[in-house]
Amino acid sequence: MARRWSKPEMWVPGGYLALVLSMLVYMAIASRTGDIGMFAALPILATAPVSLLLLGAFIPTPDESAWVEGPVYEGSQPPPEPPVESVPDSAPLPSDWVAPDTSLDDSKLGLFGEFGLYGAVLVGALVNAGAIWALLRYVARRAVAAAAARG
Repeated sequence: MARRWSKPEMWVPGGYLALVLSMLVYMAIASRTGDIGMFAALPILATAPVSLLLLGAFIPTPDESAWVEGPVYEGSQPPPEPPVESVPDSAPLPSDWVAPDTSLDDSKLGLFGEFGLYGAVLVGALVNAGAIWALLRYVARRAVAAAAARG
């Protein structure tokens, strides 16, 4: 007998992916017109729950030998005074500095100019959809097992 997927198991992950994709499309269109506001954070927040949990698996643990020893502050003593350096008179003033060229070439920016953000959000959404599917699959199997045990 062929197994049939339950409706939530099939439609909830797909609906979640459609929601994230629609937020990304709205963000792409609204960023071109300048009317995006705080909405740009929503696709990132929509993919954050599982992505943040998975991030803990990839962050290295702190190494004790990596700590740099410095002066110890005892609490009852005032901290030492920071060194005071005088700026020489021949040092260039901020008005003498040359600003770097920050102009952008519009020919290099196109639809795929922000693919890094879109790609990261889509990968996070796929991971979340997989986790949602696995959770719903687990719940469906538990329900079937409980129904089989009852009778």
